[in-house]
Amino acid sequence: MAQISIKTNDPKKQTVIVDFLPTTCPHCHNGIRPNTIIGYIDPENNTYDESYQLHIFMNCPIDNCRDSFIGYYKFKNNTSIGYTFEFLNKISKGTIITKQFQQLITDISPQFSKIYNQSFIAEQEELLEICGVGYRKALEYLIKDYSILNFPDQKEHIKKKMLAQCIGDHINDDRIKSVAKRAVWLGNDETHYIKKWEGKTLKDLKALIDLTVHWIEMESLSKSFEEDMPG
Repeated sequence: MAQISIKTNDPKKQTVIVDFLPTTCPHCHNGIRPNTIIGYIDPENNTYDESYQLHIFMNCPIDNCRDSFIGYYKFKNNTSIGYTFEFLNKISKGTIITKQFQQLITDISPQFSKIYNQSFIAEQEELLEICGVGYRKALEYLIKDYSILNFPDQKEHIKKKMLAQCIGDHINDDRIKSVAKRAVWLGNDETHYIKKWEGKTLKDLKALIDLTVHWIEMESLSKSFEEDMPG
């Protein structure tokens, strides 16, 4: 918990207690304990209730950043130590980050990296109802481009196949097949009215895509060394 000075018309309410401070700077994306400058509550309100929202102006303590941002809180309760506010897990926007993939993956499927990062940007903008669909599309490009790399003579056939069928017919590595199949299940859920895999989240879909990328990298590197060093 932290005690924060606030701007208000009531001289008796010059400080409040907050349960949590952000741990990552939205500008430099480093782990931090931010400097709290001041909090703000609408000074026209006379009583604290659940409609109250507290805005805390903060800045990054890292020397080569020092950028400012706002953390958002809602009123929680009045305790013996003062008015307490709960973090809404929301801060003002900073810089967008992108996920960097190994050159090997980008060479296999340039569109995968492009579509994945567009989806990642949508997620950071809290467009959570559409970014899952984008991740599902990125996965399809990765799997089909990898299949075409391994079966170039079937390129046009692979392009037209359903993704699940493509995984079954053209992915030979059991580790890739296992995680990619499950990524498709969760990706399809993102496009449907009723979800089949209740309890699974966007985080799970991204984890399965990461695993798919990892095993594709491992298989590709293994093949490369086997070709360079035949035994």
